[in-house]
Amino acid sequence: MTAKEKLPKIVDPGLASVRYNAREAWRIFGIMAEFVEATERLAEIRPAVSIFGSARTPPDHLYYILAERIARRLSDAGFSVISGGGPGIMEAANKGAYFGKSPSVGLNIQLPLEQAANPYQDISQTFQHFFARKFMFVKFAVAYVVLPGGFGTLDEVMEALTLIQTRKSPRIPLILVHSPFWGGLLDWFRSRLVVEGMIDADDLDLIQVIDQPEAVADAIFKHYETRGFHPLPEEHELMLNL
Repeated sequence: MTAKEKLPKIVDPGLASVRYNAREAWRIFGIMAEFVEATERLAEIRPAVSIFGSARTPPDHLYYILAERIARRLSDAGFSVISGGGPGIMEAANKGAYFGKSPSVGLNIQLPLEQAANPYQDISQTFQHFFARKFMFVKFAVAYVVLPGGFGTLDEVMEALTLIQTRKSPRIPLILVHSPFWGGLLDWFRSRLVVEGMIDADDLDLIQVIDQPEAVADAIFKHYETRGFHPLPEEHELMLNL
């Protein structure tokens, strides 16, 4: 190898920038494709309930058992059940729905750790981008049911609350399951967020806490008993601008 060949290759910064911008532009088409494909595949699953919870919960855990029982009741009541498609509570939700009467839907995400598709899915859709996947949880749900979980679950709860509070999405039931887990967070909402004026006291009415699996479906039906599950015209407009 000559001395010239040993010299590091110098990349023109302008050329590198052009290449990066080109990759970014093509990435937009990939994102669009995710939205289009998922929207078409999920078009017939309404009414549906999105269930969130930890990926780390083993099958013999109380939370897993609760999620499976809730999902089975929802499925038998006519709701498709949407989960993140992975292990833990996501698997429990899909499993309960899979053996029920309505579709079990998994919105999977490609991750380096934890996420592997569970086998209890009638419809399975895989995403590369979190925001496209999260949009589908919101777009097709008539209610959110949230079991104990970690950062990802809290992220989904807070995003759902923010969208409803700011009226960027329709007001739908947001149900937290298992009050011993959620009590500390809700106490902090009251003692800090409300007291310091970060939220209105009425904003806490956006949240329901339910411990009994059989009461979850009842709460959802009660919310919709005077209007039905189909989006109202103004709600269609909201979702178009989500």
